[in-house]
Amino acid sequence: MSLSLAPSGVSRFARWRLALALLVLAPLLSACGVNNVPTLEERAKASWGEVQNQYQRRADLIPNLVETVKGYAAQERDVLVAVTEARAKATQTTITADQLTDPAAVQRFQTAQEELGGALSRLLVTVERYPDLKSNANFLALQSQLEGTENRIAVARRDYIEAVQAYNTELRTIPGRWIAGVLYPDSKPMQVFEANTGAATPPPVSFNR
Repeated sequence: MSLSLAPSGVSRFARWRLALALLVLAPLLSACGVNNVPTLEERAKASWGEVQNQYQRRADLIPNLVETVKGYAAQERDVLVAVTEARAKATQTTITADQLTDPAAVQRFQTAQEELGGALSRLLVTVERYPDLKSNANFLALQSQLEGTENRIAVARRDYIEAVQAYNTELRTIPGRWIAGVLYPDSKPMQVFEANTGAATPPPVSFNR
């Protein structure tokens, strides 16, 4: 009779030992940064969401900007069409947080946004030819909003880059590398998103007609 109860007693004792061990080790595991990988990953994804929000804000301003410019400078058709087409491409080139580990996907998104930035720069240079447009209240308000959005894009991108660098560093250094290998084997480094030097610089424009 006692022999038949032994396995159950041993099993119960083993469970208690395991529970006690986990209770003791939990603070130690936490202190070792066992949650750092998922925490930093979620922080980087949240930062990317803010980047997308600001790019969308810029895209939302463009139709009104184009219509305002068209009212004063309809003859600048090529520039207006270029902005409209670049906006369409940028809004259609999307990327999810789960694709941030894919260099090709990030590059496609980055290229589309840079092309839109370049087209906008050329449009604003063209506006210099039209004093009446430059003094239009609606245009000035849109220009101010666009400038503010560009500043927010720069801040959001900076925050994203810093978050990705922290996450990638955790994956590549000890003990984060070990912890990721055991507990988070699907975690991969994310791609940073940085503009190429001069990507949005407009080409020289001649004001001679």
